[in-house]
Amino acid sequence: MKVILTEDVKKLGSKGDVVDVADGYARNYLFPRGMAAEATKGKMKEIKEKEAKKKRMKSEKKEEAEKLKSKIESEKFVLKVKAGEQGRLFGSVNTKDIAEAAAEKGYDIDKRKIELNDSIKNLGMHNVGVKLYDDITAELKIDVQEK
Repeated sequence: MKVILTEDVKKLGSKGDVVDVADGYARNYLFPRGMAAEATKGKMKEIKEKEAKKKRMKSEKKEEAEKLKSKIESEKFVLKVKAGEQGRLFGSVNTKDIAEAAAEKGYDIDKRKIELNDSIKNLGMHNVGVKLYDDITAELKIDVQEK
């Protein structure tokens, strides 16, 4: 019997999967617990429509991320901080500071998506990666200047 899983079932599949199971297993275990529903033609069509919509949304988000990447990489973000002798900063520039500098220019970047290995502790130009989408990463040009 073909069923559509409404929950993740161990060793069987995840939510939304269409699986073939024994009739008794479906009637006596999956259906009473609300873990699955019978796979009718109407429900199968509904699932296909949802999958098509997901793919469409995913491709739209990827396109937006590509556009944002090209915009971000053409910009230079300036951060003014206090510095001491030989260009060493009092403190450091972290992901929060970079996200705020991007917000000033109108970009909504989550500080958790900024890939900064160590805090920036020197004046000058620095390249920092920001993850925009699954496999799309943009390079931010950060110019740290003395206040």
